[in-house]
Amino acid sequence: MKLLAIETSTELCSTALLRDDELFVEEILAPNQHAERLAPMVRRLLARAGLAAVDLDAFAFGQGPGSFTGLRIACGMAQGLALGAGRPVVPVPSLMALAEQANASRVIVALDARMGETYLAAYSRMGGDWEAAIEPGLFPQSCLPPLPGHDWVATGSGFDAFDWLRKNYDPQVAHRIEADLPRAGSVARIAARRLARGEALPAGEAAPLYLREKVALTTEERQAKR
Repeated sequence: MKLLAIETSTELCSTALLRDDELFVEEILAPNQHAERLAPMVRRLLARAGLAAVDLDAFAFGQGPGSFTGLRIACGMAQGLALGAGRPVVPVPSLMALAEQANASRVIVALDARMGETYLAAYSRMGGDWEAAIEPGLFPQSCLPPLPGHDWVATGSGFDAFDWLRKNYDPQVAHRIEADLPRAGSVARIAARRLARGEALPAGEAAPLYLREKVALTTEERQAKR
């Protein structure tokens, strides 16, 4: 299987090319520079693997949640490549990709969504893939979902940023991974499993997972949160 993945939901601009069991990776921390950085990174990956876009079986992207601009860039690039090559697209939730990186069977994932909120999900590994214990959502401090059971691993910038998030789930969390971000290598591995199950989409049907309708609060909304 040959598959190219893109993940730009955070400040990390990450691309990966999976060729059977071999993984080629290009990534860089590049806040607000994804649009300029991504295309050259993809070209270098293809050159390193000795492949052209038409040689690939599918294109995958981290669909979010995360940065609105980053999600649009990843989706647009994957769609453009897929349309040009006549191949399908495999969207992968960015929170699931971060769980994949934790090397654990039960993972709660949270990203800093700004405005005092977090993007959060929890996943259990079932039969080699992930099942959601908490579906991806946008949550304020006052409305965090319950987490079933114990011995969870916590990861993501939400846990790095918010003391209230760590305290809420501390009784159920056995270990926390610090300073990790969703990466294209994990997107590629999840996408390969989905592609093998026939879960790819026509390029035109792929879409980001935003979870939030706007990126800033009004003055009145900021004051109400105090």
